[in-house]
Amino acid sequence: MVLTALDKANILIEALPYIKEFYGRTVVVKYGGHAMRSPELKQAVMQDITLMKFVGMNPVVVHGGGPEINTMLDRLEIETSFVQGLRVTDKETMDIVEMVLVGKVNKEIVSLINKAGGSAIGLSGKDGNLFRAEKKTLRGTGDDGEEVDVDIGYVGEIVSVDPGIIQSIISQGYIPVVAPVGSGGNNESYNINADYVAGELASSLKADKLVLLTDVEGIVADPQDKSSLISSLRVDAIQGLIDRGVIQGGMIPKVQCCAKALLAGVGKTHIIDGRLPHSILLEIFTRRGIGTMVVK
Repeated sequence: MVLTALDKANILIEALPYIKEFYGRTVVVKYGGHAMRSPELKQAVMQDITLMKFVGMNPVVVHGGGPEINTMLDRLEIETSFVQGLRVTDKETMDIVEMVLVGKVNKEIVSLINKAGGSAIGLSGKDGNLFRAEKKTLRGTGDDGEEVDVDIGYVGEIVSVDPGIIQSIISQGYIPVVAPVGSGGNNESYNINADYVAGELASSLKADKLVLLTDVEGIVADPQDKSSLISSLRVDAIQGLIDRGVIQGGMIPKVQCCAKALLAGVGKTHIIDGRLPHSILLEIFTRRGIGTMVVK
């Protein structure tokens, strides 16, 4: 379908109230999944983020990088394993994780935003003491059936956030791009789940929006029926959907991340399909939006 000049004008007019509403507001975007692996989707996401900046919004990008880490570990013939969905990260693996996330993936995203016309600055949680972390311990079942602590190495969880460096970067007109690596009490590095990093950062910035890009349409009431998409979900309904198995697997931490951010002061949170080109713009600047919006 070829759009006429009038069609394009109408699209801009539809976006106008949203541009006005979000002017000067902060939006944290968790970038991951298929949108990081497809060259076409990479370009679309970077264009979305750059446009947001040019219409007066303050986008902050938090990224993952699991597939790239897997590729590098395979190349170096380093075995990796997962417990409860988290990568067991010894010292050697942590060195690779930090190298890939901070030295490769982060800089590639910065370059792509710059190429799209924006101005980005890459950093990790270690820069400017952005966030401090501590070792994350899981609970598992031992051979005798009793609960035991499971050591998964240098996997961390955030204990404090100092958003000063992010606020400084934004005030200078740049787009911050954050790798999910933080420092512990002895300056050791920790690998941290990017969804949780995005949620904690959005909370500390009192962001107007938190947007999580995923590889699904959003939360659906019936996995076999895509038309059953839940477009708006209240925090107080989350646990019931988890108990009924509507929300399950990798979607659980994403929804919990949204709920925690909302309770900490974030305006609205969104779980959207990163496989759809320009999904961020469709969610923010159109009446219907896409995906699932989680609200108080």
